[in-house]
Amino acid sequence: MDTDGSASPGGFFTLRTAPPPGGGAHRPLALLYAGHDGPLTARVDLVSARLGTPERRVAASAAHLGLAARLWSTALGPAALHGRFPGLDPAALHWDGALAAPDDLWWSGSATLPATVAALRAAVQEAHLVPLHAALLRDGRISPGLLWGNAASALAGALRELIRWARAHDRPEAAGRAASLVAGLLDHPDLAGTLRGPRLRRTGCCLYYRAPGGGLCGDCVFDHAPRTGLEARPPAP
Repeated sequence: MDTDGSASPGGFFTLRTAPPPGGGAHRPLALLYAGHDGPLTARVDLVSARLGTPERRVAASAAHLGLAARLWSTALGPAALHGRFPGLDPAALHWDGALAAPDDLWWSGSATLPATVAALRAAVQEAHLVPLHAALLRDGRISPGLLWGNAASALAGALRELIRWARAHDRPEAAGRAASLVAGLLDHPDLAGTLRGPRLRRTGCCLYYRAPGGGLCGDCVFDHAPRTGLEARPPAP
């Protein structure tokens, strides 16, 4: 799983196979999905404080984006680079929302799966994102459409970083495999229509612009922040 990130894009793509040296309050994500919401509530509280936003849905969206990006990246990275990826069973994937990548996740499993669209969809979208969205809906008012838009945006972000890394390291086959897998993953009712154009620009908003000083994301649906109308962006493709 490349615990030091040396043979992968690193950062969000790195999945530890043992608890981080500094420790942490990691718990299996299966507990969260089963209704033990304390760690997720704490994560949204932490993000809210960091963003300085009084709107819980804004913090919940940002917290969701970060975890969705980690889940997609730890699966898509090895799938694209090596043709297999860790199984990511929620009972074996331990999370501490107080820590940053790569220390936030460690995996105690051993099974790997073939790099297919079906296997990735089952391991990430069905096993993690569906119950994660249910947990966020328990936390507070947030649109399911926003969450699936976030999930698609996180997947597209992982693809962009993999392509950048693959080009820099002369791995065209990895870039091609990543693009093919992502195209297949996006062809699902929950994700279809959440992105548009060759730049995979969002068709819905993650609400980050509503945080103090938040501005617009790189793939934002808006050309100008709705609150100010002052942020210049190029025309939508």
